[in-house]
Amino acid sequence: MRIMKPTRHLLLVLCPMVVLGFLYYSSGRLHPWGWGRKSQTDLDSFFSVGRLFHSVYDKQGFLLKLDGNLPLELMYKYGNLSEGVCKPGYAAAKMTAIYPKFTKPAPMFLDLNFRRFTKISKFFPPFGMKKQENIIDNILTATKSYGLGDELDSLSCKKCIIMGNGAILANKSMGARVDEYNVIARLNEAPVSGYEKDVGSRTTMRITYPEGAIQKTERYEQDSLFVLSAFKALDFKWLRSIIFKERLHSTNGFWKSVARHIPREPSEMRILNPYFIQEAAFRFIGLPHNNGKMGRGNIPTLGTVAITMALHNCDEVDVAGFGYDMSTPHAPLHYYEKIKMAAIKQSWTHNISEEKEFLIKLVKAGVIQDLTHGICGSGC
Repeated sequence: MRIMKPTRHLLLVLCPMVVLGFLYYSSGRLHPWGWGRKSQTDLDSFFSVGRLFHSVYDKQGFLLKLDGNLPLELMYKYGNLSEGVCKPGYAAAKMTAIYPKFTKPAPMFLDLNFRRFTKISKFFPPFGMKKQENIIDNILTATKSYGLGDELDSLSCKKCIIMGNGAILANKSMGARVDEYNVIARLNEAPVSGYEKDVGSRTTMRITYPEGAIQKTERYEQDSLFVLSAFKALDFKWLRSIIFKERLHSTNGFWKSVARHIPREPSEMRILNPYFIQEAAFRFIGLPHNNGKMGRGNIPTLGTVAITMALHNCDEVDVAGFGYDMSTPHAPLHYYEKIKMAAIKQSWTHNISEEKEFLIKLVKAGVIQDLTHGICGSGC
């Protein structure tokens, strides 16, 4: 009987750990459609307890040891697929493997049922829609469309690429490769015409805020969705004025001039789910909460917001044109203009270094593929 005592002691230690692990695992898996519920708080609590036993996660909840190898359970699912074949659920599966708190369901755009999303109902823009419900209703009633379109929405597997605006795209001759993706997302005023060899010719959606929108209508591509990523209440008023062809009473509150006309029908306009800004800022990057309000250094860049959106809505996620090399302040910032890299330091809303750490995690773990290698260069 004395020989059995060490075994009994070992079991007494292991049993609570197994129970805690089961509770945490099940809490994140039994509610796949509960992204709008409050159960995330319980999940966070179990995660914190688990971290006491296993020092394998960082403060945001990501694995400390990252590599691009597939976990055994994913190897069985994806290991035998032919190269180039779309891998259903791949990005979300890889993300969950390195960040167990990740739950996939989160709609890309707001629809008329947006009030059911509790995670954004209590936050003001840009992290939510508090006190904007009526104007959003007004906009969505006019657009009448809330997806990517019948053809793309019907695909069982989507390969997406988020096109950054970085100068690293110049002279890469990646255009033909970019055009092969099912979903091609571009940001703000990044042009296509004249740059097709490097950035491709197709555009599925152009995600922007008022100050970043193209002002010359002739520069818009023929077929693409216009997607508003709202960072302040005034942005919703701007979109409403565009849709209903109204005149804005005042442009005070915009930090630069804004477009007065967008060459799109209301059915071609969308509102990006603000949850992606909230999740990227507070959960993924760990930016200051500031009582849920916009403040110094707590707003993720639009590129990272778009990547966050894609993790929830695409099966495979690639990026190109990302990465700020702060060691070369006089290098071009974007592929289409002469603004220098030093300009990004003037932004008071972004925290580029913290954001870069998050993106490096995604690349190192193989959650996303960086086609231009600007996020971490040879370090990944």
